[in-house]
Amino acid sequence: MTDEEYQLLKTKVLKLTGIDLDSYKSLQMRRRLAFFIEKTNGLDVPDYCRKIEADRNCLGKLRDFITINVTEFFRDDWAFTELENNILPALIRIKKTLRVWSAGCSNGGEPYSLAILLRKISGSAQHRILATDVDELSLAKAGAGGPYSLDSVKSVPEQHVKQYFTSADDALWVKPEIRNMVRFQRHNMLSEPFEQGFDLVCCRNVTIYFTDEAKNKLNQQIHSSLNNSGVLFTGSTEFIHNATAIGFNKLSNCFYQKVAVPVSLNRLLKEPLLQTARR
Repeated sequence: MTDEEYQLLKTKVLKLTGIDLDSYKSLQMRRRLAFFIEKTNGLDVPDYCRKIEADRNCLGKLRDFITINVTEFFRDDWAFTELENNILPALIRIKKTLRVWSAGCSNGGEPYSLAILLRKISGSAQHRILATDVDELSLAKAGAGGPYSLDSVKSVPEQHVKQYFTSADDALWVKPEIRNMVRFQRHNMLSEPFEQGFDLVCCRNVTIYFTDEAKNKLNQQIHSSLNNSGVLFTGSTEFIHNATAIGFNKLSNCFYQKVAVPVSLNRLLKEPLLQTARR
């Protein structure tokens, strides 16, 4: 793919999806897109740009590819175990009713997993979860509560499947008591303002191909969207190298807490949530 072709593709993608490819690492994204276009269509870039403008299905596949639109329930079960055993109980001790944001929620596996855990831990359905994504088709499926394949819920404990899902035609649907805890909304994290006042933000496997500049801006915005002592839940390979400078205290792998004062001014803040949870 030539420089001119990549610029044409970036312009077309921004126009049709609102996704700014300049926020992604150029070398990796360019290579991935060249392979994707060749494998799926065999077209040159100008013809492919015309195709995605005319074919909604083709555009949707490209959007999924760019945003890595893959999810499942309780992805990385060890991380959700820590969330269940330490992070959420500690947050609930601070505030009985939590406000949570699942950013890049895809077809809903993550926010529904969070809703199930919150219901299990607190016994309450009053917690509120905002789930956002740029893909309206994924959001439509998520908002309907399914259908989900049996394979997509393989990490869900059997008792939760029985309690919170209904089965029909070899597919599963989330029951209203869990579905009603989640509000789905289209949102582009790279270009639109963030809501404020969250106790937990889950932004997992969203920033893998972002530039360092885009990641830093995103993490700063998430920090601002969190309440004091709120927690950011990241993907297992996503590390915030300048966490302290932003105002986060790393609790453990995948979990960062917003601190009310700079860590350098208050060493007693080290792992406050985990200490609270283990008392």
